[in-house]
Amino acid sequence: MNQLGALDYVTGKQILKLLQDTAKGQKMTVIIITHNSSLTPMADRVIRFKNGTAESIEINQNPTPIERIEW
Repeated sequence: MNQLGALDYVTGKQILKLLQDTAKGQKMTVIIITHNSSLTPMADRVIRFKNGTAESIEINQNPTPIERIEW
């Protein structure tokens, strides 16, 4: 899948940027559930599920700005 939900690529990146900036600026938690593993570098924490159970939790000390992520 090349899109975020039903959004085109550019709009999808704009929405992710807004979410990333808002989460940091407002000290909020944003949860994104996706099959698109290309987005994981932007996350502070990645929780991988398998068969309905959390299989692993990875902490990302240096999340990548959404502007630098391509999918």
